[in-house]
Amino acid sequence: MFDAGEHPHPSGRQFEIRFQEQAVTVVEVGGGLRAYTAAGADVLDGYALDEPCSGGRGQLLLPWPNRIEDGTYRFAGAEQRLPLTEPERGNAIHGLGRWSSWSATDHGPAAVTMRLRLFPQPGYPFLLDLETSYSLDEAGLTVRMAAANRGDEACPFGAGAHPYLTAGEAPIDGCRIGIPAAARLTADGRGIPAGRQPVNGTVWDFRDPRPIGDLALDTAFTDLATGADGTTHVELASPATGRTVTLWAEAAAFPYLMVFSGDTLAPERRRQGLAVEPMTCPPNAFRSGESLIVLEPGQAWSGAWGITPG
Repeated sequence: MFDAGEHPHPSGRQFEIRFQEQAVTVVEVGGGLRAYTAAGADVLDGYALDEPCSGGRGQLLLPWPNRIEDGTYRFAGAEQRLPLTEPERGNAIHGLGRWSSWSATDHGPAAVTMRLRLFPQPGYPFLLDLETSYSLDEAGLTVRMAAANRGDEACPFGAGAHPYLTAGEAPIDGCRIGIPAAARLTADGRGIPAGRQPVNGTVWDFRDPRPIGDLALDTAFTDLATGADGTTHVELASPATGRTVTLWAEAAAFPYLMVFSGDTLAPERRRQGLAVEPMTCPPNAFRSGESLIVLEPGQAWSGAWGITPG
């Protein structure tokens, strides 16, 4: 029997972790990030406790990030058809775990792990165990994503995440953005990659940080520069507030970054934050095969990214 006095939140149970002046809220629905603050200031453009997630805010994108054209692909000689979760463009978008109920394990003061068993279903007849751990320390938030193929056949796989960064200035037009990418993927009107273009000499070149202005970004970047530790960094800084927030990702695990300025969101949410989405593969990888991960039975994958407030 249900508890008649229970009033569940749209994002399910809330799991808070804290370290010094940092606080993060992870949610049951989708296993993603709802909120992150440091010294009382928002690090993420998240959503309220009484709201459902919109615009993919903080969601985990599994077992593929971004779009699959027509929701169809062929793998191991079989044609698969997924629900069109972006019907206005005729695509399947952002995977299958976004609205599932994830379980929290190992929930301590500064860390929590979320787990989901993704069962076979139409369009994705494979069995995966998914796990994402969130931990806070002096450097900020670290997110480690993992997946394991528990089925008897190989399966296609990709991973991504969808945090919206904020440096306390909205709209983001006056913010300075640094993206260490030498190339971007061009796209058609449905958001499907159409080619690759060097950013040198174009408005898409943010290797030297500069204000975003009125440029609309919904762009996959690649050919990422990395530091000695093998990570790549995207920086959002506000001269008005003096604040900076940085997303980092293991470049070997996430060689693509989708950067989205939110221009197609509901009017009140447009350009309020910058979505920086680490991805293992580009959009449409289930069809193109580009950087697609194939997990053999029993094989696992993992990769880490994180956010550093400043």
